[in-house]
Amino acid sequence: MKAYRVQGLSCSNCAAKFERNVKELPGVQDAKINFGAAKIYVNGDTTIEDLEKAGAFENLKIREEREKKVERPPFWKQKENIKVYISALLVLLSWGLSTQYGDQHLIPTVGYGAAILIGGFSLFIKGLKNLSRLSFDMNTLMTIAIIGAAIIGEWGEGATVVILFAISEALERYSMDKARHSIASLMDIAPNEALVRRSGKELMVSVEDIQIGDTMIVKPGQKLAMDGVVTKGISTLNQAAITGESVPVTKVVEDEVFAGTLNEEGLLEVKVTKRVEDTTLSKIIHLVEEAQAERAPSQAFVDKFAKYYTPAIVIIALLIATIPPLLFNADWSTWVYEGLAVLVVGCPCALVVSTPVAIVTAIGNAARKGVLIKGGIHLEEVGALKAIAFDKTGTLTKGVPTVTNLVTFGGIEDELLAITAAIENGSQHPLATSIVREAETNNVNFSSIQVNNFQSITGKGVKAVVNNEIYYVGSPTLFSELHQTIDKNLNSQIEQLQNEGKTVMILGTAKEIQLLIAVADEIRDSSIKVISSLNDLGINTVMLTGDNQMTAYTIGKQVGVSGIEANLLPEDKLNFIKKFRNDHNSVAMVGDGVNDAPALAASTVGVAMGGAGTDTALETADIALMSDDLSKLPYTIKLSRKALQIIKQNITFSLAIKLLALLLVVPGWLTLWIAIFADMGATLLVTLNSLRLLRVKE
Repeated sequence: MKAYRVQGLSCSNCAAKFERNVKELPGVQDAKINFGAAKIYVNGDTTIEDLEKAGAFENLKIREEREKKVERPPFWKQKENIKVYISALLVLLSWGLSTQYGDQHLIPTVGYGAAILIGGFSLFIKGLKNLSRLSFDMNTLMTIAIIGAAIIGEWGEGATVVILFAISEALERYSMDKARHSIASLMDIAPNEALVRRSGKELMVSVEDIQIGDTMIVKPGQKLAMDGVVTKGISTLNQAAITGESVPVTKVVEDEVFAGTLNEEGLLEVKVTKRVEDTTLSKIIHLVEEAQAERAPSQAFVDKFAKYYTPAIVIIALLIATIPPLLFNADWSTWVYEGLAVLVVGCPCALVVSTPVAIVTAIGNAARKGVLIKGGIHLEEVGALKAIAFDKTGTLTKGVPTVTNLVTFGGIEDELLAITAAIENGSQHPLATSIVREAETNNVNFSSIQVNNFQSITGKGVKAVVNNEIYYVGSPTLFSELHQTIDKNLNSQIEQLQNEGKTVMILGTAKEIQLLIAVADEIRDSSIKVISSLNDLGINTVMLTGDNQMTAYTIGKQVGVSGIEANLLPEDKLNFIKKFRNDHNSVAMVGDGVNDAPALAASTVGVAMGGAGTDTALETADIALMSDDLSKLPYTIKLSRKALQIIKQNITFSLAIKLLALLLVVPGWLTLWIAIFADMGATLLVTLNSLRLLRVKE
């Protein structure tokens, strides 16, 4: 499917109609509208001209997905708003003339009629077309009400309703544009061209023409146009646009860098590693826009409710207009007028817009803070969380363990470390990496040692053949199984190291233990504060780890989690999350998006750390914290709870104001003025209420 951007899309009903029109175009097999992101996806052959014809009923403008937005004139200068000014002027003049000549005089009536035609022409066209198809939407209801008002001689009120409705639509457009601005501004972060060296020459190249492997030259004060790896130079980069981190990060040769980040100090040469459509920034924009198309549970409820609500309002209005005159001999003119007012007040604008504006605003705000929420459903679920499970390594801790102790039993330390490093060099586990790093730091030569038959023992360690002997490197549990029992003196040494919060690994054979290696992983600076904030929010926090009970307890106690689960294999984490969900109903799992993928998938909300540059995290998690920073988690929960609160307020208010206005029918107090103010006021208030989500801070 090819994606196009749609300018001027402010009403969800119009979006649905535009989608239907596009589907009917010759050569189009299917089309899907994304109202939140103002995009349409088209499967088939069509042109921008044809698409604009399909959207001509709302004067929609279409452009290619990556094409620069055409700047619209200021809000007060826009063509559709100029008609409102003319109509308003005509109404004021007519109102002045009616005080002089009387309401029923021809001159003010002509003035009101002209105001209705100028301000409501496009409205009537849409409404009459819908009426011919028996499609009852906002335009249909307004058309019936205004024409009905004119028929019973209420020209002044009919004209006023047209103007107020036009003002309401204009402000709705403005509010929707403002809500979308947070995502639109992301698209402008990265430059459209970059300085590239090719064949020894430096030239400015459009990002669409930059190839993988090109060398990009980034001067101080410039933004990076593409993702890549630094090949020359040292500098600090402000990555706030991607990760939400306000503190610049130092980048050296072989470090990964992202499009949209700002080079602050040095000159950098960067080897491009991704095409423009595959950069981390492009993926963020794409995923956020897709997220805005995801229907939240509350939105699905509202859409379903509105489907039955609008026809019900038409029936109620018809009954109000006919029953009193037919059964109680009441005045036809009075009750037809009340019925028309019910049609106006019954417009479901506020109800329909109550959820999508809040969702679009919240997801956009989160994206700008470095939190990628992949759908309205996940936004709502985060606010309902009762418990959060954290992976330990790389989540609560820095994930870069270092060797702290080496204890030998009869052998030479460097030789035993060399054997261990040679075996662990074939493993990707963080603990294995720490041993290899320790050997390299101490200049221990292990690369010449021949390792055969390397085999991983899931959750316990590894084994391999070195110098024709089978060696094991793993946890004390592995050696308890191998040796049946461990010497008391050795066991007390292991326990002492574990009590210090260290993970103990052992090198040995099936007969003897030769080396104890203690490894410690530093706790993240933000972990203690984040866990404390979550506990204050009433969320149950649990740490999951494959480490032994003592090490897990020491770190868990330091961090402040309310529960600790140790000695867990990957499948144990998965089973724990399933049980945790049964106990707490709504549970999040926070991990690195790779090793914890099954547990992330089993949780209500999977939260991945360090989404920037990690495709797996971006794809598997429901929420990705773009920086490797847990401090974004309390903000995300606060934002979600605020969004849920605002959605509930919007739905309640939009229904309550309608109900209140409908009750005014009983004493016959409901007027077209009150009806349009109730409808317009409700729509504006729920939209402005939703925009408060832009102000939620970390």
